[in-house]
Amino acid sequence: MAELLEFETERLRLRQWRESDFEPFAALNADPQVMEFFPEPLGRQASNEMADKIRSLIARRSWGFWALEVKGVVPFIGFCGLHVPTASLPFSPCVEIGWRLSSAHWGKGYASEAALGSLNVAFHRLALPEIVSFTTVGNRRSRRVMERIGMNYSCEFEHPSLPEDSLLRPHVLYRLRREQWDAKA
Repeated sequence: MAELLEFETERLRLRQWRESDFEPFAALNADPQVMEFFPEPLGRQASNEMADKIRSLIARRSWGFWALEVKGVVPFIGFCGLHVPTASLPFSPCVEIGWRLSSAHWGKGYASEAALGSLNVAFHRLALPEIVSFTTVGNRRSRRVMERIGMNYSCEFEHPSLPEDSLLRPHVLYRLRREQWDAKA
């Protein structure tokens, strides 16, 4: 087992998942507003399986999609962090940055703050050369976060895990190289 990476930002703590996170995570995954740009909301079992998988990946690698809490205020608001996609994407192999927050916590800068902390870990503690992020073309909220954290639009692509007739299949790719991150610091 790798040494577990956890860290804090000014307002947030990014940590390993706890059993107590599963219930609010299931509520978040069942929210149609949160899941607007995913094929469908997740039921409780699928949500729990996802949380278990995320937790096991962190235990194995030391990093991943960390549980996200507002320090001293809310014990769980979603996740943010790093992941190696399993889909065969046109730009694989890669490490992506991603986030999913309860809609009650949107508009407070939490996704950007957590993502900036995750990028710092990716580039300075893990020495990764590049981080990517991708979402469906119409997901303006996530695209704005990608731009706020300094990522650069790269291209559009068809997500191979989605059906060819899916309106969610067209995706955008954003990239950030370590040299670009260091130059902005």
